[in-house]
Amino acid sequence: MKKLTILVLYAVVGWAICGATITVGRQMLSMDVALLIHAAVAPLTFGVLTWLFFKWFPSSSALPVALTMLGVVVGLDAFVVAPFLERSYAMFRSVLGTWMPFASIFVASYLVGRACRQRQSESRTGREESRPTSACT
Repeated sequence: MKKLTILVLYAVVGWAICGATITVGRQMLSMDVALLIHAAVAPLTFGVLTWLFFKWFPSSSALPVALTMLGVVVGLDAFVVAPFLERSYAMFRSVLGTWMPFASIFVASYLVGRACRQRQSESRTGREESRPTSACT
């Protein structure tokens, strides 16, 4: 239960960072530029958060972690942002604004999780000397 709670909290933090990126970007830049920045920030943010999560919970599996990260973000966008903040579900028509960040959040979380698990597996088998050290451990 503690592990899931922390994972969900990490996902909420990532969602908030992405939300802040869009909010500030919309006020200072054109919407297109704000969406491009958001599309870059999303995978970086969730990659770092996944790495931090795997530092605390190295035996976690990459796929459930990535699916949880994505599920929290989709859920918050669908049940908080669209109905209460945007007052519209039009955001889900935007490939750049919604679907690309969703996909990149999943891919970044999954790949970072797999890399951390692979590094953990290699260190258990004694093969870590043959590879550069990983930041996951």
